[in-house]
Amino acid sequence: MADDLYRRYQDAHTAHREHARTCSTCTDTSRCLDGGRLFETFTRLQDAYLNRQRQQRR
Repeated sequence: MADDLYRRYQDAHTAHREHARTCSTCTDTSRCLDGGRLFETFTRLQDAYLNRQRQQRR
């Protein structure tokens, strides 16, 4: 399960990064609708993965 979460987190990061490279609207501080959705998915999965890592260290 953790490997699946890590893979989804990395895939979301790649999707966001690829979108940001080609979108003329997205910046570091402002995003278009698609960019915002991709960034939100990335951050949500990143938080879930990092929280799971922290819990496993305890």
